[in-house]
Amino acid sequence: MRYFIEFSYNGKNYFGYQIQPDAISVQEELEKALSTILREEIKTTGAGRTDTGVHARKIFAHFDTEHAVAEMNLAYKLNSFLPPDIAVKRIFPVKEDFHARFDATYRTYEYYISLAKNPFTQESAWQHWKRPLDISRMNEACKILFEYEDFTSFAKLKTDNKTNICKIYKAEWEQDGTELKFTVSANRFLRNMVRAIVGTMVEIGSGKIKPEDLRKIIEDKHRNAAGTSAPGHGLFLVDVGYEF
Repeated sequence: MRYFIEFSYNGKNYFGYQIQPDAISVQEELEKALSTILREEIKTTGAGRTDTGVHARKIFAHFDTEHAVAEMNLAYKLNSFLPPDIAVKRIFPVKEDFHARFDATYRTYEYYISLAKNPFTQESAWQHWKRPLDISRMNEACKILFEYEDFTSFAKLKTDNKTNICKIYKAEWEQDGTELKFTVSANRFLRNMVRAIVGTMVEIGSGKIKPEDLRKIIEDKHRNAAGTSAPGHGLFLVDVGYEF
C-alpha cells in the first residue's frame, strides 16, 4: 500500500527536507518516527527538497508499507513521536504508482521581507529595513518572468538537474504595513531558484539595477548574472497541487 502524508515544518533546525550525511533533516525525523511506529524500515519521498532553514506550511511525502494503516491513528501517533517543529495534518491512501514529487502539478512559495526591524519575525522574514524597496519596480520585473522558461541564471550550480525549464504561473509582490510578501507558483522549481529570484528582485527594488535588466540576467543563463540569494528563513513552501 502507498500512503501520502500532508505535513508542515519549521525549517530553522534542519538542513532541508532531504536526508544528507552528517546533517539533521526533516526526512530523517519523519522516517525514524514511521519506522518506529510501523515496526518496519520506512523510506519516504517528498514533494520537493527545501534548502537549509526553509519552512513548509504544506508539503506532501509518500511511503510504502506492507500493512494496512489506520490513517487517523497513525497521524496522531506520528505527531506524538515527531519533534514540535514537524506536524502531520493527515495521512491517506493513494494508487501504488502515485508519486509525491513527479505527480505534483504545481508548487507555490511565499517569501517574506520585513521593512522595519521586527523582533517577532527574526526567524521568519528577511529583515531588510536599512534600505527602502520600491514594490512597483519589483512587480514590473515580475511580469518579465512570464516571458521565459529557462531559469538557469537562478539555479544552484553543479546540481543533477536534467533541465532548467520551468513554467511560472504566478509571481507578485504585496505589501501589508511594513511586511512584503512575494508569491510565486510554477510547475517546478530549481534548487535555490526562489531565493535567487528574490535576491535579484531586491536589487531591482533598491535601485541597484533596472527592472528591464532582468531580461539580460535571464538570457545570460549563468548563476553569476543574478543577485545574491535571499536568506532561507524568509521562504515558505505553502502549497503543492495534485490531481488525485
